[in-house]
Amino acid sequence: MTRSIVLAAALLVCVPCNAATEQNGALTPAASRTVAPGFSLVDADGKRIDLADLKGKVVLLDFWATWCGGCKLEIPWFMQFDEKYRKQGLAAVGVSMDDDGWKAVRPFLAKGIDAETGGNISMKYPVVIGNQDLASQYHLSSMPMTVLIDRSGRIALSHSGVVDKAKFEAAIVELLK
Repeated sequence: MTRSIVLAAALLVCVPCNAATEQNGALTPAASRTVAPGFSLVDADGKRIDLADLKGKVVLLDFWATWCGGCKLEIPWFMQFDEKYRKQGLAAVGVSMDDDGWKAVRPFLAKGIDAETGGNISMKYPVVIGNQDLASQYHLSSMPMTVLIDRSGRIALSHSGVVDKAKFEAAIVELLK
């Protein structure tokens, strides 16, 4: 089976991309967190992004696609979080799951996004193209899906659907302490 058929099948059996899966947003207790699956992928500028290099930072890992309405709503929030908390140790990484890869993503990045105002805001954090193996390792079942990884490289929160902006920011702040 091709990657696109497998990914499409996985997404069809789950929540549509713009619907939220109701979750309490609480961080997993530190003792119960599992190690985040590693990856090494190339961003839009050709720079290798390796999760292991981000150890010591809180990582906001955002699985998204250019066609996903919920994703387009969240990206401006994540850009705000990245700008606000980067100096405190937050590292945001966008993982596009578009079947057409860079063919779909480069024009999207060039155009910019701001779902709230319709303006043009460029993503300042790295974006990589995901694959079926990575989606499987992170149990991607619907988009958007956002994962918070603590400074030790362990998954502190995994959320499918659009996050509650205030609760998600509070989780980031807690992990940065």
